[in-house]
Parts: sequence; structure tokens; C-alpha cells
Amino acid sequence: MEKRLRVALIAHDLKKDDMVAFAQLHEEALSRFDIVATGTTGGLIQQACKSLNVHRVKSGPLGGDQQIGAMIAEGMIQALIFFIDPLSPLPHDVDVKALTRLGSVYDIPMALNRATAERLIKALDR
Repeated sequence: MEKRLRVALIAHDLKKDDMVAFAQLHEEALSRFDIVATGTTGGLIQQACKSLNVHRVKSGPLGGDQQIGAMIAEGMIQALIFFIDPLSPLPHDVDVKALTRLGSVYDIPMALNRATAERLIKALDR
């Protein structure tokens, strides 16, 4: 049996609606992956996409970004989709930068906006 890919889904507050819409549009493809998400984002995705089993970690500002970063470092996450709001100040900006740095260090596919996420999900679903 082939091991399922684990994909992390994260969205900043003003991007959560975009992430939910993305998940709804790609629910069938996402159902073929193990999904990990930060707390609030994961809850919204679970409500909107009943077929998805989402493992939720803490909310980003409460350590969720760091939890997902640790999972990347341990080889437990194979792709990251993180809808970042570049126009809003973030109190946990250091955590966000650390997470994206880990994605780069461990060379996992990473989408930081909707356009790239659309292409990434299609590539992963092949």
C-alpha cells in the first residue's frame, strides 16, 4: 500500500475564506491526502468539507505554525499551502518566517498564494 502524502493547510485571518473556497473546490483531490491544519483554519475547512479528515494543531499564534514546522523537520509533511496575507501586520511574524524557512530548508513544495496552490494541488494529485 502506498503511503499517503501529508499536506499542511494554513491561512491568515483575512485569507481564511480563500482557503475554505480553495478546499471546497479541490475537496476530491484533498481527500486523497492526509491534511494537517492550524486550529481555526482546520475547523473552518472541516465544517465546509465534510469528506476531509483534518488533523488540527494549535492556532498559529498559539504555536500551531511551530508545530507544523516541527512536522516538516521530522519529514512528516510533504507539502505546505499557506495563504499569507502580505498586507496585514502579524504579531507572530517570526513564527511565519520560521515556518516558510523550514519549508525551504527541507525542500518541500510550498504555495504561499492561491495561484501557486492551484498548480501545486494539480501536480500532487497526478
